[in-house]
Amino acid sequence: MSDTNIIDTQAQNKDGQTKCPKCGATDISLNAATGELRCNFCRFTFQAEALEEMKEGVGDLQGEQVGAGAADIDNNADTTVTLKCTSCGAEVVVDLSESSQARCHWCRNMLSVNSKVPNGMVPDTILPFKMKKDEARQRIEDYVGQRKFFANKKFQSEFSTENIMGVYFPYMLVDMKGHADFSGVGEIEKGSYTRSRGDDDKETVYKVESYSVARTGDVEIDDLAVESSARRAGAGTENETNNIINAILPFDTENCVKYDSNYLKGFTSEKRDVNKGDLRNIVDSQEREAIKFAFNDTAKEYDRGIRWDKMDIKKEGEKWMAAYLPVWLYSYVENPGTPKQLTHYVAVNARTSETIGSVPINKSRMTSISVGIGALVTLAGLLTIFDVKEFGELIVALGLGFVVGFFFFTANYSKYRNTGARHHFETETKIKLSNVTKEDSFRRKFETTDSSMDDANNLSVAVEKLQKE
Repeated sequence: MSDTNIIDTQAQNKDGQTKCPKCGATDISLNAATGELRCNFCRFTFQAEALEEMKEGVGDLQGEQVGAGAADIDNNADTTVTLKCTSCGAEVVVDLSESSQARCHWCRNMLSVNSKVPNGMVPDTILPFKMKKDEARQRIEDYVGQRKFFANKKFQSEFSTENIMGVYFPYMLVDMKGHADFSGVGEIEKGSYTRSRGDDDKETVYKVESYSVARTGDVEIDDLAVESSARRAGAGTENETNNIINAILPFDTENCVKYDSNYLKGFTSEKRDVNKGDLRNIVDSQEREAIKFAFNDTAKEYDRGIRWDKMDIKKEGEKWMAAYLPVWLYSYVENPGTPKQLTHYVAVNARTSETIGSVPINKSRMTSISVGIGALVTLAGLLTIFDVKEFGELIVALGLGFVVGFFFFTANYSKYRNTGARHHFETETKIKLSNVTKEDSFRRKFETTDSSMDDANNLSVAVEKLQKE
């Protein structure tokens, strides 16, 4: 690709202010029920200004383009700036680590930092909240209410959604246009039969045809969303369930608008602390995996799987935009001040209403009930299926009880803690394949007792972690 082109996404905001189209006042806030801006003086509501760079088609991308808000962070940038009021001329000092807005203490005119500050504070685009706090509270209460049976008793007594917070989290939105060239080996099952192995032991044998598989095509990826906070992009602490924020993706990023600090009123925000270079491996990996899964639709006949040995992607264009995306967040600290301290989160996507979280578990209760269920299964097996006089069948019954009890425990643990929850970017990313060519050639026939291709990778996901320098 050609040299990087920096896009000035705030070129039209000469005075850094948003004014009411009806009365000209600058006291503007967000109407969380509609996602529109509202004048606090005349109560007029109006649509936010769209960011033209977000509306451009991926098919027109050439070279690398980076929004000014996505530019590398200047660690020496001063977070304290002085704004000159355009109404009365007074100068007001704003600490950007605390807020990106201020009010003139002389004329009450609203001042905002809409120009780009090279410290990760100001993004290119923002997706407004479109869910009221009361609705978010109800969703969190319903989510926790469905998980109270095995919830920690102390947590149940202290649980309250009074203090949930609306937070804008930082993301990079990446568009990519390029050409993909994949090749490998695929297998098709052509039948099966059962054969004896002696002593009444049998096994299934599968008849397989192996093919060399190749797929090429043009690809467009639209708004791949990657977290741009080191704390949540794979470099967080182990005593936080911060994967919950990742799991509520995706957002309807096609509705993002030009960044305006008025959207932050009443909400908090987290500053971006990683650069494009820090996220390059993650983005490359997720683009590759999304393309790999998209190619599955062109190779459905390979029911035993495909092992892609070569996955080459030639990028013709790529665009990076820094974005703020909205989340309602509840947090609870379990065992505070101890080595077992763990922070649990329940998060609500403030656009799609997707809710997911982690609830502290009463492990003793869950364990005892799991053991009890396992014991009942063992007893039922002994009474109705097996002959208790046979020692081998007793062992089988005990094993069956253990498996059922263990499955009960792990299923409920997953429901309450969601430790494996994540955004399935490989299938949820907006991707378009075109001009796809298929070149498959027969390799050989063989038989195997393996029910699927042993080293297939077309349905597995390689998740890259952030390695921040």
